[in-house]
Amino acid sequence: MTQKLTKETFREKIFDFEQNQDWNFQGERPAIVDFYADWCGPCKMIAPILEELSEEYQGSVDIYKVDTDAEQELAGIFDIQSIPAMLFIPLGEQPRMSVGALPKENISQAIKEILKVERP
Repeated sequence: MTQKLTKETFREKIFDFEQNQDWNFQGERPAIVDFYADWCGPCKMIAPILEELSEEYQGSVDIYKVDTDAEQELAGIFDIQSIPAMLFIPLGEQPRMSVGALPKENISQAIKEILKVERP
């Protein structure tokens, strides 16, 4: 199941941007952060896909959601200009941003290539 993040939980689970200038991922597993808004049609299209993937990759990839309307500071820090936007966070490497509604196959491919996690 995807987890919704606030600024506070983002700082705990992903990256404490107030304490660190350089990227320092806090998580134990690779992660995806979906930046979305409730009014965004493409965001609504990928929401069930992310739910499916969170079940398929449970225990190997964490999937989070950030409501850009409620968490404008987080959206600003990551310079989110257009949604949906997904931040793919591998362990020990820099994260990569993808903008737009990706089909499930493309997200699965990014999990394999960027996060280096094979389908269970």
